[in-house]
Amino acid sequence: MPRHKVTVVGAGNVGATTAQRIIETGLADVCLIDIVPGLPQGKALDLMEAAPVVGYDVEICGTNDYADTAGAKVAIITSGLARQPGMSRDDLLAKNAAIVRSVTEQIVAVSPDAIIIVVTNPLDAMCHVAMQASGFPRERVIGMAGVLDSARFRAFIAQEMQVSVRDVRAFVLGGHGDTMVPLPRYSTVGGVPITELLSAERIEQLVDRTRNGGAEVVALLKSGSAYYAPAASVVEMVESILFDRKRVLPCAYYLQGEFRTSGLFVGVPVVLGAGGAERIFEIELAADEQAAFDASAASVRELVDKLG
Repeated sequence: MPRHKVTVVGAGNVGATTAQRIIETGLADVCLIDIVPGLPQGKALDLMEAAPVVGYDVEICGTNDYADTAGAKVAIITSGLARQPGMSRDDLLAKNAAIVRSVTEQIVAVSPDAIIIVVTNPLDAMCHVAMQASGFPRERVIGMAGVLDSARFRAFIAQEMQVSVRDVRAFVLGGHGDTMVPLPRYSTVGGVPITELLSAERIEQLVDRTRNGGAEVVALLKSGSAYYAPAASVVEMVESILFDRKRVLPCAYYLQGEFRTSGLFVGVPVVLGAGGAERIFEIELAADEQAAFDASAASVRELVDKLG
């Protein structure tokens, strides 16, 4: 049976780490593409030379030519400018919109049946750009944010409770940024909601740290932004699509009335399978949760309006 092919656009930290995780887990052949001559070729060669040690048999190519990426089942867009200390996601808007538009058009020309996963920030707005540029139905353009935000929330809960991260489940909805909506009521340790295990004050501190998770990493690194956790989060989505796992994962998805929101990409739980985001897993929100979700959606709409 022929292997799937995945295109990773952008050979920076997020893109290269994503490519590494995909090939090391044997999920698919990977084509790493970047505009910088030699960069994707060098990283692909380095990864290929690790194969005898690690033991993966999939193929990895590095290229500056979209023709080499043809026939991808999944295309992951990581290209764009990274956030610097003191820079908001909004500052990135215009520059990264132009990059994502160009990249998407070139992906679609050679992989018209691909499912696009957007990673470039500001993520929710970049999903709009990718959907408009591709002309794809909403099922085939999704954003990686909720998996990452939920992973951060889970990590902080596990650290706080001194338990295995495997026994922690968490949901973070809304836009990818300061207005994201972690849901403590739906976040559990061993199946028990954290609202039964931690004080409201401590939960709020963990929620606040989750909202600022990306900025915390940026401030520590001083140049560049997070890439290990974002790459791992992308790969979880890719695996569910390639193997038709039907995982319920929080992703940025174009809403058409769900969660009382229309015409926006906002983070919600979706069922990810071979067709992309196959359906929304709509959960009941309490009044305060819905209000927070609405506020998050409003901040996304503000960005989209700036895009025109």
